[in-house]
Amino acid sequence: MTAADLTAIVLWLGLTAYTVFGGADFGAGFWDLLAGRSEAGLRPRALIADSIGPVWEANHTWLIFDLVILWTAFPPAFAAIMSTLFVPLSLAALGIVLRGSAFAFRPVAAGLSGRRAAGAIFASSSVVTPFFLGAAGGAIASGRVTGSLAAGDPVTSWLNPTSILIGLLAISTCAYLAAVFLVADARRQRQADLVGYFQRRATVAAIVTGAIALAGIGVLSLDSPTLAGELTSRGWPLIAASGVLGAGALLLLRRDAPLGTRALATGAVVAVVWGWGVAQYPDILPGSLSLAAAAAPAGALEALLVVFVIAALVIAPSLALLYRLDQGSRLEGHGLGSDFHAS
Repeated sequence: MTAADLTAIVLWLGLTAYTVFGGADFGAGFWDLLAGRSEAGLRPRALIADSIGPVWEANHTWLIFDLVILWTAFPPAFAAIMSTLFVPLSLAALGIVLRGSAFAFRPVAAGLSGRRAAGAIFASSSVVTPFFLGAAGGAIASGRVTGSLAAGDPVTSWLNPTSILIGLLAISTCAYLAAVFLVADARRQRQADLVGYFQRRATVAAIVTGAIALAGIGVLSLDSPTLAGELTSRGWPLIAASGVLGAGALLLLRRDAPLGTRALATGAVVAVVWGWGVAQYPDILPGSLSLAAAAAPAGALEALLVVFVIAALVIAPSLALLYRLDQGSRLEGHGLGSDFHAS
Protein backbone atom coordinates (compact mmCIF):
# COMPACT_ATOMS: atom_id res chain seq x y z
CA MET A 1 0.00 0.00 0.00
CA THR A 2 1.41 3.37 -1.03
CA ALA A 3 1.57 6.57 0.99
CA ALA A 4 -1.13 7.97 -1.30
CA ASP A 5 -3.42 5.04 -0.45
CA LEU A 6 -2.83 5.46 3.29
CA THR A 7 -3.53 9.17 3.04
CA ALA A 8 -6.71 8.49 1.10
CA ILE A 9 -7.84 6.16 3.91
CA VAL A 10 -7.18 8.93 6.44
CA LEU A 11 -9.19 11.31 4.24
CA TRP A 12 -12.06 8.84 4.07
CA LEU A 13 -12.00 8.28 7.83
CA GLY A 14 -12.47 12.02 8.28
CA LEU A 15 -15.31 12.02 5.75
CA THR A 16 -16.94 9.12 7.60
CA ALA A 17 -16.69 10.89 10.95
CA TYR A 18 -18.17 14.09 9.51
CA THR A 19 -20.98 12.15 7.85
CA VAL A 20 -21.96 10.50 11.13
CA PHE A 21 -21.38 13.23 13.71
CA GLY A 22 -21.96 16.25 11.50
CA GLY A 23 -24.88 14.45 9.84
CA ALA A 24 -26.61 13.83 13.17
CA ASP A 25 -25.98 17.48 14.01
CA PHE A 26 -27.62 18.70 10.78
CA GLY A 27 -30.44 16.21 11.20
CA ALA A 28 -31.26 17.61 14.63
CA GLY A 29 -31.89 20.95 12.93
CA PHE A 30 -34.19 19.19 10.47
CA TRP A 31 -36.38 17.97 13.33
CA ASP A 32 -36.21 21.41 14.94
CA LEU A 33 -37.67 22.79 11.71
CA LEU A 34 -40.54 20.30 11.79
CA ALA A 35 -41.29 20.62 15.51
CA GLY A 36 -43.88 23.32 14.81
CA ARG A 37 -44.47 26.71 16.37
CA SER A 38 -47.01 25.56 18.95
CA GLU A 39 -46.24 24.80 22.58
CA ALA A 40 -46.04 21.10 21.73
CA GLY A 41 -42.78 21.75 19.90
CA LEU A 42 -41.00 23.30 22.87
CA ARG A 43 -39.88 20.08 24.56
CA PRO A 44 -38.55 18.38 21.40
CA ARG A 45 -36.65 21.57 20.60
CA ALA A 46 -35.26 21.71 24.13
CA LEU A 47 -34.04 18.12 23.85
CA ILE A 48 -32.47 18.85 20.48
CA ALA A 49 -30.66 21.90 21.84
CA ASP A 50 -29.50 20.06 24.96
CA SER A 51 -28.23 17.17 22.82
CA ILE A 52 -26.17 19.15 20.31
CA GLY A 53 -25.28 22.14 22.49
CA PRO A 54 -22.02 20.73 23.92
CA VAL A 55 -20.76 19.14 20.68
CA TRP A 56 -22.02 21.09 17.66
CA GLU A 57 -18.77 23.01 17.16
CA ALA A 58 -16.60 19.93 17.65
CA ASN A 59 -18.45 18.08 14.89
CA HIS A 60 -17.17 20.50 12.24
CA THR A 61 -13.59 19.63 13.19
CA TRP A 62 -13.86 16.70 10.80
CA LEU A 63 -14.75 18.94 7.85
CA ILE A 64 -11.76 21.19 8.50
CA PHE A 65 -9.58 18.12 8.91
CA ASP A 66 -10.64 16.75 5.52
CA LEU A 67 -10.17 20.05 3.73
CA VAL A 68 -6.62 20.33 5.07
CA ILE A 69 -5.81 16.73 4.09
CA LEU A 70 -7.27 17.14 0.59
CA TRP A 71 -5.47 20.45 0.01
CA THR A 72 -2.12 19.18 1.32
CA ALA A 73 -2.08 15.62 0.00
CA PHE A 74 -3.98 15.91 -3.30
CA PRO A 75 -3.65 19.54 -4.46
CA PRO A 76 -4.74 19.05 -8.11
CA ALA A 77 -7.95 17.39 -6.93
CA PHE A 78 -8.52 20.13 -4.36
CA ALA A 79 -8.08 22.82 -7.02
CA ALA A 80 -10.40 21.07 -9.47
CA ILE A 81 -13.12 20.48 -6.86
CA MET A 82 -13.03 24.00 -5.45
CA SER A 83 -12.93 25.71 -8.84
CA THR A 84 -15.73 23.63 -10.35
CA LEU A 85 -18.01 23.30 -7.31
CA PHE A 86 -17.54 26.76 -5.87
CA VAL A 87 -21.30 27.45 -6.00
CA PRO A 88 -22.60 24.54 -3.87
CA LEU A 89 -19.56 24.59 -1.59
CA SER A 90 -19.91 28.34 -1.01
CA LEU A 91 -23.61 27.90 -0.26
CA ALA A 92 -22.79 25.04 2.12
CA ALA A 93 -20.17 27.19 3.87
CA LEU A 94 -22.69 30.03 4.14
CA GLY A 95 -25.22 27.59 5.59
CA ILE A 96 -22.72 26.37 8.19
CA VAL A 97 -21.90 29.95 9.25
CA LEU A 98 -25.56 31.05 9.40
CA ARG A 99 -26.54 27.88 11.22
CA GLY A 100 -23.86 28.24 13.86
CA SER A 101 -24.51 31.95 14.35
CA ALA A 102 -28.25 31.42 14.69
CA PHE A 103 -27.77 28.56 17.14
CA ALA A 104 -25.41 30.65 19.27
CA PHE A 105 -27.50 33.83 19.26
CA ARG A 106 -30.96 32.28 19.39
CA PRO A 107 -31.11 32.09 23.22
CA VAL A 108 -30.18 35.76 23.62
CA ALA A 109 -32.06 37.23 20.65
CA ALA A 110 -34.26 40.18 21.53
CA GLY A 111 -37.91 39.23 21.88
CA LEU A 112 -39.90 36.23 20.73
CA SER A 113 -39.77 37.31 17.08
CA GLY A 114 -35.97 37.51 17.21
CA ARG A 115 -35.69 34.03 18.71
CA ARG A 116 -38.08 32.66 16.11
CA ALA A 117 -36.10 34.27 13.29
CA ALA A 118 -32.85 32.82 14.63
CA GLY A 119 -34.53 29.45 15.02
CA ALA A 120 -35.78 29.54 11.44
CA ILE A 121 -32.29 30.33 10.15
CA PHE A 122 -30.78 27.54 12.26
CA ALA A 123 -33.33 24.96 11.16
CA SER A 124 -33.48 25.87 7.45
CA SER A 125 -29.67 26.02 7.22
CA SER A 126 -29.58 22.54 8.75
CA VAL A 127 -31.55 21.28 5.74
CA VAL A 128 -29.98 23.13 2.82
CA THR A 129 -26.36 22.64 3.95
CA PRO A 130 -26.33 18.82 3.72
CA PHE A 131 -28.15 19.10 0.39
CA PHE A 132 -25.38 21.23 -1.13
CA LEU A 133 -22.67 19.03 0.39
CA GLY A 134 -24.42 15.95 -0.99
CA ALA A 135 -24.84 17.59 -4.40
CA ALA A 136 -21.10 18.32 -4.46
CA GLY A 137 -20.40 14.71 -3.55
CA GLY A 138 -22.68 13.56 -6.35
CA ALA A 139 -20.80 15.74 -8.82
CA ILE A 140 -17.50 14.13 -7.82
CA ALA A 141 -18.84 10.57 -7.73
CA SER A 142 -20.48 10.87 -11.14
CA GLY A 143 -17.28 12.11 -12.80
CA ARG A 144 -18.50 15.64 -13.50
CA VAL A 145 -15.43 17.17 -11.84
CA THR A 146 -12.40 16.69 -14.08
CA GLY A 147 -8.74 16.84 -13.14
CA SER A 148 -8.18 20.26 -14.72
CA LEU A 149 -8.70 23.61 -13.03
CA ALA A 150 -12.29 24.87 -13.46
CA ALA A 151 -12.83 22.45 -16.37
CA GLY A 152 -16.21 21.25 -15.15
CA ASP A 153 -19.44 23.17 -15.68
CA PRO A 154 -20.10 25.34 -12.60
CA VAL A 155 -23.87 24.71 -12.77
CA THR A 156 -24.64 21.36 -14.40
CA SER A 157 -21.81 19.66 -12.51
CA TRP A 158 -23.97 19.76 -9.37
CA LEU A 159 -27.44 20.40 -10.77
CA ASN A 160 -28.12 17.01 -12.31
CA PRO A 161 -30.15 13.92 -11.38
CA THR A 162 -27.29 12.19 -9.54
CA SER A 163 -26.37 15.23 -7.46
CA ILE A 164 -29.99 15.99 -6.60
CA LEU A 165 -30.50 12.36 -5.62
CA ILE A 166 -27.48 12.35 -3.31
CA GLY A 167 -28.41 15.76 -1.91
CA LEU A 168 -31.86 14.46 -0.96
CA LEU A 169 -30.31 11.27 0.38
CA ALA A 170 -27.98 13.38 2.54
CA ILE A 171 -30.93 15.23 4.06
CA SER A 172 -32.89 12.06 4.81
CA THR A 173 -29.81 10.28 6.18
CA CYS A 174 -29.03 13.19 8.50
CA ALA A 175 -32.63 13.20 9.71
CA TYR A 176 -32.52 9.45 10.28
CA LEU A 177 -29.27 9.52 12.25
CA ALA A 178 -30.44 12.47 14.36
CA ALA A 179 -33.76 10.83 15.22
CA VAL A 180 -32.02 7.60 16.27
CA PHE A 181 -29.55 9.51 18.43
CA LEU A 182 -32.34 11.62 19.94
CA VAL A 183 -34.25 8.47 20.91
CA ALA A 184 -31.25 7.48 23.02
CA ASP A 185 -30.93 11.00 24.46
CA ALA A 186 -34.62 11.09 25.39
CA ARG A 187 -34.30 7.68 27.03
CA ARG A 188 -31.23 8.84 28.96
CA GLN A 189 -33.14 11.87 30.22
CA ARG A 190 -36.13 9.64 31.07
CA GLN A 191 -38.55 11.48 28.83
CA ALA A 192 -40.68 8.54 27.73
CA ASP A 193 -43.01 10.59 25.54
CA LEU A 194 -40.08 11.99 23.56
CA VAL A 195 -38.67 8.48 23.14
CA GLY A 196 -41.83 7.56 21.24
CA TYR A 197 -41.86 10.93 19.47
CA PHE A 198 -38.43 10.42 17.95
CA GLN A 199 -38.91 6.68 17.41
CA ARG A 200 -41.77 7.46 15.05
CA ARG A 201 -39.69 10.04 13.23
CA ALA A 202 -36.71 7.73 12.99
CA THR A 203 -38.92 5.04 11.49
CA VAL A 204 -40.36 7.44 8.90
CA ALA A 205 -36.89 8.77 8.07
CA ALA A 206 -35.57 5.22 7.66
CA ILE A 207 -38.38 4.34 5.25
CA VAL A 208 -37.92 7.56 3.26
CA THR A 209 -34.16 7.02 3.08
CA GLY A 210 -34.66 3.47 1.86
CA ALA A 211 -37.15 4.64 -0.76
CA ILE A 212 -34.76 7.31 -2.04
CA ALA A 213 -31.94 4.74 -2.17
CA LEU A 214 -34.09 2.31 -4.15
CA ALA A 215 -35.18 5.05 -6.54
CA GLY A 216 -31.53 5.97 -6.86
CA ILE A 217 -30.76 2.66 -8.55
CA GLY A 218 -32.72 3.76 -11.59
CA VAL A 219 -31.42 7.32 -11.46
CA LEU A 220 -27.78 6.23 -11.34
CA SER A 221 -28.31 3.64 -14.07
CA LEU A 222 -29.59 6.34 -16.42
CA ASP A 223 -27.55 9.36 -15.38
CA SER A 224 -24.27 7.86 -14.08
CA PRO A 225 -23.93 4.34 -15.49
CA THR A 226 -20.21 4.12 -14.67
CA LEU A 227 -20.85 4.90 -11.00
CA ALA A 228 -23.78 2.48 -10.95
CA GLY A 229 -21.61 -0.22 -12.47
CA GLU A 230 -18.80 0.26 -9.94
CA LEU A 231 -21.24 0.24 -7.02
CA THR A 232 -22.84 -3.00 -8.17
CA SER A 233 -19.57 -4.71 -9.08
CA ARG A 234 -17.10 -3.68 -6.37
CA GLY A 235 -19.11 -1.79 -3.80
CA TRP A 236 -22.10 -4.12 -3.58
CA PRO A 237 -21.01 -6.02 -0.40
CA LEU A 238 -20.91 -2.76 1.54
CA ILE A 239 -24.15 -1.50 -0.01
CA ALA A 240 -25.81 -4.80 0.89
CA ALA A 241 -24.39 -4.58 4.41
CA SER A 242 -25.88 -1.11 4.71
CA GLY A 243 -29.31 -2.47 3.86
CA VAL A 244 -29.02 -5.29 6.40
CA LEU A 245 -27.78 -2.97 9.15
CA GLY A 246 -30.46 -0.42 8.37
CA ALA A 247 -33.17 -3.09 8.52
CA GLY A 248 -31.77 -4.29 11.85
CA ALA A 249 -31.84 -0.76 13.25
CA LEU A 250 -35.43 -0.34 12.08
CA LEU A 251 -36.41 -3.61 13.75
CA LEU A 252 -34.83 -2.56 17.04
CA LEU A 253 -36.60 0.79 16.83
CA ARG A 254 -39.93 -0.92 16.36
CA ARG A 255 -39.22 -3.17 19.36
CA ASP A 256 -38.09 -0.23 21.51
CA ALA A 257 -34.74 -1.92 22.14
CA PRO A 258 -32.51 0.30 24.31
CA LEU A 259 -29.23 -1.06 22.98
CA GLY A 260 -27.77 -1.54 19.52
CA THR A 261 -29.96 0.82 17.51
CA ARG A 262 -27.41 3.62 17.26
CA ALA A 263 -24.63 1.20 16.39
CA LEU A 264 -26.65 -0.43 13.59
CA ALA A 265 -27.88 2.90 12.21
CA THR A 266 -24.36 4.31 12.25
CA GLY A 267 -23.01 1.15 10.63
CA ALA A 268 -25.56 1.42 7.82
CA VAL A 269 -24.40 4.96 7.00
CA VAL A 270 -20.71 4.10 7.32
CA ALA A 271 -21.16 1.16 4.93
CA VAL A 272 -22.61 3.46 2.26
CA VAL A 273 -19.74 5.94 2.61
CA TRP A 274 -17.13 3.21 2.26
CA GLY A 275 -19.07 1.57 -0.55
CA TRP A 276 -18.68 4.84 -2.46
CA GLY A 277 -14.97 4.90 -1.65
CA VAL A 278 -14.42 1.32 -2.80
CA ALA A 279 -16.37 1.94 -6.01
CA GLN A 280 -14.32 5.04 -6.79
CA TYR A 281 -10.87 3.63 -5.98
CA PRO A 282 -8.19 4.11 -7.34
CA ASP A 283 -9.48 7.45 -8.68
CA ILE A 284 -9.96 10.55 -6.58
CA LEU A 285 -11.84 12.18 -9.46
CA PRO A 286 -13.48 9.31 -11.34
CA GLY A 287 -12.49 9.03 -14.97
CA SER A 288 -9.94 11.84 -14.96
CA LEU A 289 -7.56 11.81 -11.97
CA SER A 290 -6.16 8.90 -9.98
CA LEU A 291 -4.90 9.05 -6.41
CA ALA A 292 -1.36 8.41 -7.61
CA ALA A 293 -1.48 11.20 -10.19
CA ALA A 294 -3.01 13.71 -7.75
CA ALA A 295 -0.79 12.89 -4.80
CA ALA A 296 1.82 15.28 -3.44
CA PRO A 297 5.46 14.06 -3.31
CA ALA A 298 6.02 10.99 -1.15
CA GLY A 299 7.99 12.98 1.42
CA ALA A 300 5.12 15.39 1.92
CA LEU A 301 2.63 12.52 2.32
CA GLU A 302 4.85 10.76 4.85
CA ALA A 303 5.23 13.95 6.87
CA LEU A 304 1.46 14.45 6.72
CA LEU A 305 0.84 10.92 8.00
CA VAL A 306 3.24 11.50 10.90
CA VAL A 307 1.42 14.71 11.79
CA PHE A 308 -1.89 12.85 11.57
CA VAL A 309 -0.71 10.21 14.05
CA ILE A 310 0.49 12.88 16.48
CA ALA A 311 -2.73 14.86 16.10
CA ALA A 312 -4.83 11.73 16.61
CA LEU A 313 -2.97 10.94 19.84
CA VAL A 314 -3.61 14.47 21.10
CA ILE A 315 -7.13 15.16 19.82
CA ALA A 316 -8.85 11.76 19.86
CA PRO A 317 -8.81 11.41 23.68
CA SER A 318 -10.22 14.93 24.04
CA LEU A 319 -13.07 14.23 21.62
CA ALA A 320 -13.74 10.86 23.26
CA LEU A 321 -13.95 12.55 26.66
CA LEU A 322 -16.26 15.23 25.27
CA TYR A 323 -18.67 12.67 23.80
CA ARG A 324 -18.46 10.52 26.94
CA LEU A 325 -19.32 13.45 29.19
CA ASP A 326 -22.12 14.49 26.86
CA GLN A 327 -23.62 11.00 26.73
CA GLY A 328 -23.27 10.71 30.48
CA SER A 329 -25.32 13.91 30.96
CA ARG A 330 -22.31 15.50 32.64
CA LEU A 331 -22.46 18.64 30.49
CA GLU A 332 -26.04 19.68 31.14
CA GLY A 333 -26.26 23.43 31.65
CA HIS A 334 -23.03 23.99 29.71
CA GLY A 335 -24.59 24.02 26.25
CA LEU A 336 -27.02 26.47 24.71
CA GLY A 337 -30.13 24.40 25.14
CA SER A 338 -31.40 25.62 28.47
CA ASP A 339 -32.57 28.93 27.02
CA PHE A 340 -34.31 27.47 23.96
CA HIS A 341 -37.57 26.74 25.69
CA ALA A 342 -39.01 30.14 24.84
CA SER A 343 -38.28 29.84 21.14
